Amino acid sequence: MKITFHGAAQNVTGSKHLIETEDGYQLLLDCGFHQGHRKEAERLNRNFPLDAKSVDSVILSHAHLDHCGLLPLLVKEGFKGSIYATPATVDVAEQMLEDSAYIQESDSEYINRHIKDGQTLIQPLYVQNDIKQTMKQFVPHEYDHLGGGWKSLNENIRFKLYDAGHILGSAVIVVETKEKGQTKILAFTGDLGRKGAPILRNPDFIKENVDILLSESTYGNRLHEPFIETQKVVQEAIERTIKHKAKIIVPAFALGRTQELIYMLHKLFHVQGFPKIPVYLDSPLATRVTEVFKKHRNVFDKQTWEDFDMDNDLPLMFESLTYTKETQDSIRLNTTEGPMMVISASGMMEAGRVLHHLKNNINNPNNTILITGYQAENTLGRRIQDGISPIRIFNKTYRVKARVITVPALSAHADQTELMEYVGKAKGLSKLFLVHGEKEEMDVLTKLVNQKYPNIEVSSPKRGDLVEV
Repeated sequence: MKITFHGAAQNVTGSKHLIETEDGYQLLLDCGFHQGHRKEAERLNRNFPLDAKSVDSVILSHAHLDHCGLLPLLVKEGFKGSIYATPATVDVAEQMLEDSAYIQESDSEYINRHIKDGQTLIQPLYVQNDIKQTMKQFVPHEYDHLGGGWKSLNENIRFKLYDAGHILGSAVIVVETKEKGQTKILAFTGDLGRKGAPILRNPDFIKENVDILLSESTYGNRLHEPFIETQKVVQEAIERTIKHKAKIIVPAFALGRTQELIYMLHKLFHVQGFPKIPVYLDSPLATRVTEVFKKHRNVFDKQTWEDFDMDNDLPLMFESLTYTKETQDSIRLNTTEGPMMVISASGMMEAGRVLHHLKNNINNPNNTILITGYQAENTLGRRIQDGISPIRIFNKTYRVKARVITVPALSAHADQTELMEYVGKAKGLSKLFLVHGEKEEMDVLTKLVNQKYPNIEVSSPKRGDLVEV
């Protein structure tokens, strides 16, 4: 078996791992956008790193764009096979990919209107029609705990999906291959979630013996605070916002963090009786994704229905929450007096409506920017998180006077302790490949694994590395 690491290799984006068996079957695990520095992202996304026509099938771990965002390009370049994912991931991926195509089409149109004579017109990587064809190739396959079990791809390769607890529909992928009379099991965590996260079940441990594990390592060098500490930070921010009639701007990851924050606020305001402020979800994509959550309530954890009444309550709806729909509603928020919280895309502050809310509110020291998720290198979110000021938004310079708070406990990624536990629970593991992490995090995690599990061979492949196992 050969593994080629085409993305999320010593970085946290562009997940693409190609498995090739001795009989020539090519299985691609994830097919994600590279995100970050715009010129590098443009180069890596446009120059597809593998032969799409040679790929036999794809298994998608989950529907974040850095894991699914290049599927339409794969199809556009000749991939004819099936894309396997959980039913929830299929529904969420459709929303994410349609939104991605819309943004690319809109951005290309805007840039081409303002292009100088002689410059090359910009073309989107894909358009809405490409999404329609891509969705036709999706094949839903359920979690193992919901009866999914093994799914055969041919006589020598099959897979099953365990709940990864990262976002709605996220899966740990387990692949069994038979080569030269020997059976091997390779597992891929995708993005691994946290224990005790709102709404979602805890990650499932793999039942089978695992020979090879591809594990994410995003937070391999740090520990998250308990979720209760995050709630305290949010409460303090709300109290301060009420006092100053100010605003809390939350850069939203449309899928995952947004729904967890809404869940927390619902519980805080209506179960625990904390003083309410108006909350606006100003992200059309997040609104559509939230509707998908409602459709797949069968994968919510038990705690959800202990906090809320399954028959009479919707965890992601509450009295002081408003879903903005029209652009004018979003613009109106910039001149509306606080206190209020505005949750708006995008999560790393690279595009979307949140940029307008930042430029209108970032220079007021009474306001708060509440960061709830990982900020990749070279993003505006990372610069703001790192305390860099001034920053540029829409080619204008702004001083960061608003208070900036990061609440990592709302991260949907496992921390160091949870990653180590997952590795330790992988019975029979001999080879561990760390992916989806930056070098510092990987180095720390490698050292810990070497100390605690000396029989496991650990490596951190670079983009394009090919290994035989």
